[in-house]
Amino acid sequence: MPNFRLAAIAHSFKTPFDLPAKRLSLAIGGVILAGTTVFTGVTGTAQASTSEHISSHGAEHDARALTYGVDVSRYESQYDWNASPAQFGIIKATEGTKFRDASFARHWRELGKKGIVRGAYHFGHPRNNPIAEAEYFLSMVNSQPTKPGDLLVLDLETTDGKSVAEVNAWAKTWLSYVKAKTGVTPMIYSGWNFANTYGRGLAQYPLWVAHYSKGRGTVTPPADWKSWAIHQYTDSPIDQNVSALTPAQLRGLGRPAV
Repeated sequence: MPNFRLAAIAHSFKTPFDLPAKRLSLAIGGVILAGTTVFTGVTGTAQASTSEHISSHGAEHDARALTYGVDVSRYESQYDWNASPAQFGIIKATEGTKFRDASFARHWRELGKKGIVRGAYHFGHPRNNPIAEAEYFLSMVNSQPTKPGDLLVLDLETTDGKSVAEVNAWAKTWLSYVKAKTGVTPMIYSGWNFANTYGRGLAQYPLWVAHYSKGRGTVTPPADWKSWAIHQYTDSPIDQNVSALTPAQLRGLGRPAV
């Protein structure tokens, strides 16, 4: 999902103009992932609430299975969800205030048919007004049918030349606006180093962290976070993730039942 590689711990930009050849080559990789559904896991006995569960596991581990998922964009426009072992899928919806991912509707529909946890993400640009970007994202997401448990995510990994304080304030505004409009506490995605620098004060929002030099589920949380919800551990041959939460607990972070 990212637009550039942060050494070994973030991933490469997915702007509408960058790296088409690389992503086209990855589009055929969706069916290579069979047999990857069970992993050695992150600790944390199920708690009375999802938030309590997230805060319980920290960086410790036991034999518990992790929940496997992938994230995609237009570069994987024909990804075969039926053949995928993923238990959750997160899709790029928008970027900035002008780019809409052309594959979003198809992915959203296919995930709805499969019945696994699904989510939508927005690639943020702190050079723009955060409210305008949040409204743009919600207009795209709300153009499709919704279900209880749908996740909403801010992808934050570029500064656009802004300071740490400016990027941090921008993220807080975007996140709080989306929460007020939807009743969903959005998740925040970022590379580990970026989150550690720009994520202070954002620990109330569940963390989806990219760290490619750590094994599946072995990453420690950056900045103020005491735990992480999702670990993106590779982008080969497609962006792959594990969650410390069960599918039901992941749904607990998404849209409430009406």
